[in-house]
Amino acid sequence: MRLRSGCGRFQVLWAAVAVSMALGFTLQLLGASLQKRLFPCRLLPVPWVPAAQAEEEEEEEEAAPPSPPAPCQPRKHLVFLKTHKTGSSTIVNLLHRFGDAQGLRFALPARYQFSYPSPFQARRVKGWHLKGHPFDILCHHMRFRLQEVQKVVHPDSFYFSIVRDPVALAESAFSYYRGVAPAFRRAGTLSDFLASPHHFYQPGERGSHYARNLLWFDFGLDPPTSPGSAAIKATLEELEHIFHLVLLTEHMDESLVLLRHALCWTLDDVVAFSHNLRSPGSVSALEPSIAARLRAWNYLDWQLYTHFNRTFWARVEHFGYARMARETAVLQKRRAELMQHCLQGGGPLEPGNITDERVRPFQFGQAPILGYALRPGLAPQDQGVCLRMVTPELQYKDLLDAKQFPAPPRPGNGSQRLLGAVR
Repeated sequence: MRLRSGCGRFQVLWAAVAVSMALGFTLQLLGASLQKRLFPCRLLPVPWVPAAQAEEEEEEEEAAPPSPPAPCQPRKHLVFLKTHKTGSSTIVNLLHRFGDAQGLRFALPARYQFSYPSPFQARRVKGWHLKGHPFDILCHHMRFRLQEVQKVVHPDSFYFSIVRDPVALAESAFSYYRGVAPAFRRAGTLSDFLASPHHFYQPGERGSHYARNLLWFDFGLDPPTSPGSAAIKATLEELEHIFHLVLLTEHMDESLVLLRHALCWTLDDVVAFSHNLRSPGSVSALEPSIAARLRAWNYLDWQLYTHFNRTFWARVEHFGYARMARETAVLQKRRAELMQHCLQGGGPLEPGNITDERVRPFQFGQAPILGYALRPGLAPQDQGVCLRMVTPELQYKDLLDAKQFPAPPRPGNGSQRLLGAVR
């Protein structure tokens, strides 16, 4: 009787422990789920490990015998999906410079975009009618369509793009495209627009794509026909199989380090000055309630961004956090040296302070777009390097166009003089 009573108490005790463990585990799962719903920003992986762990990684690397670098050849067949308001103009500048220096063939639009917002068509590439030879680099604005892109580039092309937090992207798009997006124009202010977006937004209206899920649109995607996350997840997994690398605007330096290694390029190949910058005075922090509404309104962009945010930090983890910290510091140091050496004032300037039309950025939207001026007295060789780094996208595209499709020389041809100056 006493033994049975002891066993009973023992069983009750273990049952209580089991229930407590199950309850704790359930609460942990519920807590994580609740945190994801209430604090979507917390979904983003922490970019750096604790300092102590980073030091341990460094000690391990120092202790290990150095291994010879794996042989690789610089990749020269590239497709860059230039997304809007993501810092993509900075990436295009380094692609322009690399392709120009290597004598590569660019797939160029007749003007400055490939009939955007219509989906990309191979026949819109300048010189496509000549056939026979694929283009090496495709990097100007388009709405992505894989089957058409494949018609104009090499089969072994490296596909990559860049994404940005939809909150910052949407705020920038409102400032930049207010004059061409009817929904923004009707609303007047971003707060008014978000108070009742469906009142202003009309799907299918010309320019409406700027007002909602702009990233999703640029990737060539249509809104899913079936509700739920399964269709979105399948779409994003398909994109992940197409694009070898997707960069993050918020971590541009880490992105450039990953890109450099993926392409087997040199450090100076990926050192770049920021292009198409707005004046800092025109950018203001958004209230949390506004940010939450922007994420909800741009729900598809948020799903796309968080997906590629996870893949990005998985790559960084594989690359090594300590190694990334070291290489990012080297990149930043080199950029600071070039800015000090090349630039008047050591940094970006308001457009009114840039007298050289070759490097004055095109102005569009509400806020001034900053640019750069070269420091006087540069040696001729340095001037060529620095000039390429500060040349805005539109002017550089014109230079490449003139190089690939030269017109008969004419007396006083300004484009030829400009081309010679950049060479």
